[in-house]
Amino acid sequence: MHIQVNTDNHIQGDERLQEVIEDAVRNALGPLEKRLSAVEVHVKDMNADKGGVDIRATVEARPEGLRPFGAQHDDTTVEAAVKGAARKMRHRLDHEFGRLSDKR
Repeated sequence: MHIQVNTDNHIQGDERLQEVIEDAVRNALGPLEKRLSAVEVHVKDMNADKGGVDIRATVEARPEGLRPFGAQHDDTTVEAAVKGAARKMRHRLDHEFGRLSDKR
């Protein structure tokens, strides 16, 4: 599973941040890894220097043979926002894969 990380110009996208984001995504989506071709993570600082719950993480997963799915979460830190979005994506994919297996 390829994980692509994108940040806006208010968030320092260094190697450490890349590792934190990849770990959060792999922890949430790891069991589904064989069914996903790629995951894209977008992190954006909504209020710049104003603070508060202003970090938005959007996770887009591309399951093999299906359309892409997206989930987003807002929180106070990049790590918390990514973990929240990844958890939502896991729930969404579990539901979708379960629905598909029920049709068989």
